[in-house]
Amino acid sequence: MSIKQEFKDFIMRGNVIDLAVGMVVGTAFSGIVKSLVDDVIMPPIGIVLGGIDFSNLFLTLKHGKTAGMEYATLAAAKADGAVTMNVGSFINTIISFLIVATAIFVVVKAINTLKKAPEAVEEAPAEPSEEVLLLREIRDSLKK
Repeated sequence: MSIKQEFKDFIMRGNVIDLAVGMVVGTAFSGIVKSLVDDVIMPPIGIVLGGIDFSNLFLTLKHGKTAGMEYATLAAAKADGAVTMNVGSFINTIISFLIVATAIFVVVKAINTLKKAPEAVEEAPAEPSEEVLLLREIRDSLKK
């Protein structure tokens, strides 16, 4: 079998196509989650924590062109060429991960609930064979 044919067989297997579809859907889903975290969840959390905007929560490790300047936003620090540790972006990423993990947990739990095997119906015990009945009669008569 040629390499070309083996590759074609590999690509056309169902699980490879399923994986590709899953990757495309996952990529689209990550955009939705990012928007949910950045635009819906983080603003109320920032208000509760005293107006902190997590996207602008950073530590300046090394100042840029303007030495000693305090940067109001992460964009201003980047524009000045400062080296920053973006703690707020990391917090947003953690929250995004938790949301994705929760969503996947809910989906898998729902699928497992739907896949649950139907409970086996208990069958009535089968009638004993004629030989067993005869042996019981013999036993009972010997007891008398």
